[in-house]
Amino acid sequence: MINLEKYSEDLIVRDGILFAKKESKISYPESGNQLCFQLEEDSFWFKHRNHCIIEAVKKYCPSNLFFDIGGGNGFVAKGLEDHGIESVLIEPGLQGCLNAQKRKLKSIVCSTLENASFKKESIPSVGLFDVVEHIEDDVKFLKSIYDYLRVDGYVFITVPAFQSLWSNEDKDAGHYRRYTVKNLEQKLDQIGFKIVYSTYIFSILPIAVFLFRSLPSKLGFNKNSSNADKHKSEHKDNKGFINKILNKIWEFEIKKIQKGQSIQIGGSCFIVAQKKMK
Repeated sequence: MINLEKYSEDLIVRDGILFAKKESKISYPESGNQLCFQLEEDSFWFKHRNHCIIEAVKKYCPSNLFFDIGGGNGFVAKGLEDHGIESVLIEPGLQGCLNAQKRKLKSIVCSTLENASFKKESIPSVGLFDVVEHIEDDVKFLKSIYDYLRVDGYVFITVPAFQSLWSNEDKDAGHYRRYTVKNLEQKLDQIGFKIVYSTYIFSILPIAVFLFRSLPSKLGFNKNSSNADKHKSEHKDNKGFINKILNKIWEFEIKKIQKGQSIQIGGSCFIVAQKKMK
């Protein structure tokens, strides 16, 4: 376990997990982490997102210590650690923390960022991977990230793209909104961040999301969007010809990220930003 005393003096260790003294309500379904835990290892979506994150962190993050905020079951943190990047998982859901322990992660904090009482301007780099859309006041939350980061610290963000792709799945997942790269960049810039890199990822997914999620939701269908078997079917990394095509697309996106080049459309926005001096 990484010694976090210089980052917070208000955490208590129980059964190998650090806990904050205070708990807060979160906009995430109670069963969400366990559902994701059943999907992650075999999911093309979680695996490709991890590859994108790892390549961007390797390219842009100067620190070898990474705080994964709202990191669920530790799938991203474990991927980063497997590539030599020390990670601290900050996750308010106890089930997510217990699942992260099963993945052999050592530095786990069961808390929201606020309740963990981290010292201001102490954290070198932060990941917010499909977290910001769960925050009602996203600007206030991003301002708090700015305050916790060291000067010249980095934040890495993924969020679902395009409000036009809103569906019952977003509602059931506890989302408040979807984004475009441009409007998220504007919010970060207003707070005081410098945009280092921005792109869309999952370039082929908007059509599928619109046809199989957004359109049925708008027409009054797709009401049972939280069905576990349905999610497993959507995420399953199948073999065969179509999978080969998808893998070529994912490889293309990874190469774009490695070169610092942007993709113009996709199912998710991915932004890397750096804290500037005000």
